[in-house]
This record gives sequence, structure tokens and C-alpha cells, in this order.
Amino acid sequence: MELQHTTTKLFKDFFESEKSSGLVLIGCTVISLVLANSVFGSTYLHFWHTNLGGQPIEYWINDGLMTIFFLLIGLELEREVYKGELSNIKKALLPIFGAIGGMLVPAALYLSFNYGTNTQSGAGIPMATDIAFALGILSLLGNRVPTSLKIFLTALAVIDDLGAILVIAVFYTKALFWDNLLIALGIFGFLLILNRLKVRNLIPYLIGGVIMWYFMLHSGVHATITGVLLAFAIPFGNGNKESTSYILQHFLHKPVAFIILPVFALANTAIVLSSNMGEVLVQHYSIGIALGLIVGKPLGIFALSFLAVKLGICNLPSDLNWKSIIGVGFLGGIGFTMSIFVTLLAFDDATIINNAKFIILLSSLAAGTIGFFSLKLTLKRKPQTFQ
Repeated sequence: MELQHTTTKLFKDFFESEKSSGLVLIGCTVISLVLANSVFGSTYLHFWHTNLGGQPIEYWINDGLMTIFFLLIGLELEREVYKGELSNIKKALLPIFGAIGGMLVPAALYLSFNYGTNTQSGAGIPMATDIAFALGILSLLGNRVPTSLKIFLTALAVIDDLGAILVIAVFYTKALFWDNLLIALGIFGFLLILNRLKVRNLIPYLIGGVIMWYFMLHSGVHATITGVLLAFAIPFGNGNKESTSYILQHFLHKPVAFIILPVFALANTAIVLSSNMGEVLVQHYSIGIALGLIVGKPLGIFALSFLAVKLGICNLPSDLNWKSIIGVGFLGGIGFTMSIFVTLLAFDDATIINNAKFIILLSSLAAGTIGFFSLKLTLKRKPQTFQ
């Protein structure tokens, strides 16, 4: 009973922090766009490229701070697997199939416009879902949202993030330096041994994580992967409030939601809007991203979820219907953080990166708006109770 209460409380804390974080991210994005296109634009852009320890500030945010974000994702995924929605395979299959469809269909749509071109590497961009933004929009619908729909979207987005992590590790690793990679994996193995020996003190794991990050950074594999590996090395135990995993996950929620992600948004949405944005909209990569997020996401999530239920592989919760799954599918099209992150890995051309970010913002706004009004029309308002 205590463990169930702990899990429920942690999910509630997670949902509340993601909801608030989504609203903060919107504010940071607007501020960043306004500053980038104001008289202070050049100063603002130059700030993020200021040298700090031999690298620009933007680099430390994207390769350093975002590792902590991936650590939190890993801890959330670990909890889902051991004690959450993904611990029951029958319940887990619905969001798993939804997430798979929500990754494959957008990537296929993107490639249908970009295969064989110099922008085909952007196929991973529309595969991502931004948990904070998606849950932030869902929270605006108040008490009419069934808990099972919140859980479905959360589980789907976490699986989606795992998929994005695998895509980054496999497809966006340009050159491997095996000596550094083997050292990083050796440290990971040592941390797993500490886990098996039931060492619960966080300090050796955090020190090992920093050293592993350094060698992963110089291995060719993106350093943020370290965060996920570290998460699965940290002892989960029975998942209660005293467990090492719970303590770290609980501690990281607010710093990630209200410091790391907003800073990432400020640094990476400094998009300079040019007068030829009409031309940007018809570029093959722009069409691929837009169709992937606005059409591919809801289509893929609905299609594979529907297929899995009709084949008897899993069940649709009794308080949900297919209209609500489609609505949540559109919320899955809010790419933002992860889509921008993949953009930075996919392209080298600064102009394409700038334009792709702009399309991600437009597409995420469109998908989020459609999802919100779709759910508002289909979800029944719960009657008010008066004392």
C-alpha cells in the first residue's frame, strides 16, 4: 500500500512539474524569439556563442546540462518499467504500440520528401514528443481528463524518448573512438557492480557518471546517452521514498523542469526570422517535419494502437475512446525539446538548423492547438460537486 502511494505521489509530482514546466517553456520560447529579432538580437545570439572553457555556452547546455535531463528521463523510464505503467506488459502494450507508430510513420513521411537528399538525416526530428509541452497542454483541460489518458500520454512520451535516445545513439554517431567508448562502458559496468553489491550511497554513482560522461563525450557517441546509462546503474531497490533512485528522481524534477529545460529553450529558440520565410515553408525538410509532426504523429499513434487492440494484443481502457487517442496523438506531435535536440545533431548547416527550428515551433503549435480543441470537444466535463 505504501509503495503504491509512493508511486502515485511521484506520478502526480511528475505530472504537476511537467505541466508547469510546459508553461514556463512557452514563456522562455516567446522571450527568446522576441530578443533574437529585436535590436538586441546580435548581442543575444552572441551571448550563447561566448567562449567558456574552450567551448561556447550553447555547447555546455546541449552536451552537459541536457545529460541531466536524460538522466531524469532514464530514472522515469526505470520507474515505469519496474513499478509503473510499463511494469504490466498487458497495460504497457497500448502505449508501446502507440509510441512505435508515432515514431515510424513520421520518419517515413519525412523520408518520402527527403530520401536521397542532403537533408535525409533529419528523419529523426518528427519522431520525438516533448513531455513537458504535451502534458502542459493536456493539463489545461482540467478535471475532464481521465487519469488513464494522462498515464497513456506519459508512458507513450517516455517510450518515445527512449526511441529518440536509441536513434541518437545509432544514427547520429558519426565516428567512433573505441578506446574512449570502452572506458566509458567499463565505468558503466563498474557502476552496475556497485548496484549489485547494494551500494546505495549516491556519491560514487555521481562521480562515476561524470567520468563516464567525459569519456563518452570523446568517444563519438553523444554524451547525453551517459544520463540514461547512469539512471539504470543507480539502485532502484523497492522504489519507495528511501530508495536511491527515488531520492535522485525527486530531487531532479524541479531543477530540470524550471532551470535546465528553460535554459535549453532560451539558447536554442533564438531563431532569426527572415523575410523569405515563405520559401522556407516549401523546403523538402520543412514539409517533412511539418507533415511528420502534424499528420504522422496522430496517424501513427492511432493506427498502431487501433491495430493492437483489434488484434487482441492489448485493451483500450474503459474510460477512453478512439477520439481521445487521436486527440492525444496530436499532442504527441509537439516535438519541441527533443526535435530541436535531434536537429542540432542531424544538420551542420546553420541556416537549415535555424529554419528547421522555426518549422518545429510552427508544427508543434499547430499540433498542440488541434490536439487541445479536439480533446476539448470529445472529453466530457465532469460535474462539479458541492459540499
